[in-house]
Amino acid sequence: MKKIFHGASTRGEANHGWLDAKHSFSFANYFNPERIQFGALRVLNDDTVAPGMGFGTHPHDNMEIITIPLEGALEHKDSMDNVGVIEADEIQVMSAGTGVYHSEYNRNKDQAVSLLQIWVFPNEQNVKPRYDQKNIKDLKKVNALYPVVTPDPEAPGMWIHQDAWFHMGDFDTTTELEYDLHKKGNGVYAFLIEGTAEIAGETLQKRDALGVWDTDGFSLKANPHSRILLIEVPKND
Repeated sequence: MKKIFHGASTRGEANHGWLDAKHSFSFANYFNPERIQFGALRVLNDDTVAPGMGFGTHPHDNMEIITIPLEGALEHKDSMDNVGVIEADEIQVMSAGTGVYHSEYNRNKDQAVSLLQIWVFPNEQNVKPRYDQKNIKDLKKVNALYPVVTPDPEAPGMWIHQDAWFHMGDFDTTTELEYDLHKKGNGVYAFLIEGTAEIAGETLQKRDALGVWDTDGFSLKANPHSRILLIEVPKND
């Protein structure tokens, strides 16, 4: 088993006033040659957007973009004529494919919105762009890991063009479990949203992350009041 630990305080930072962003990997003006990506996982941004503010219309192509709101409400508009608002307990997926323009704004004028935006390289280039969002309340299982993103369009959660699996876990009591990787050659980037946990023998605090690969699985111990996101992607090294 190989591992790499990324402490919360080691992330790139950008505070633009209206946007307070933490970058797990090189992004915009933050560049770290040792933190370009984790396999097919290219971006994990931890963003807080001020009331009424947001990202103006901008382009994407050939990227799978997953947005997970943690607090507040985010409004989305795109060149496919989609208009939607996503809130906590919802997930948004956009396959940029051949190209799409979109904007994202804090829907509320009196509350910041906190969100994770994740970019994954697709396994197929120039697909037809698409947009989807879904409430994940029905997928939730307390004190267990539950899948929210998979490669399977028929699965209950969301799907993307990649052999990738996203699991979330919400824990209100001490819980020990095993995670088995879905595909040989994949790795897992574990991101601790809240609380404390032990993953593959390493202790993680809030917003710490741990990459794990060259293994078939690993152990996880979550402490009460913890929330965990596991991102399994092709590692290719």
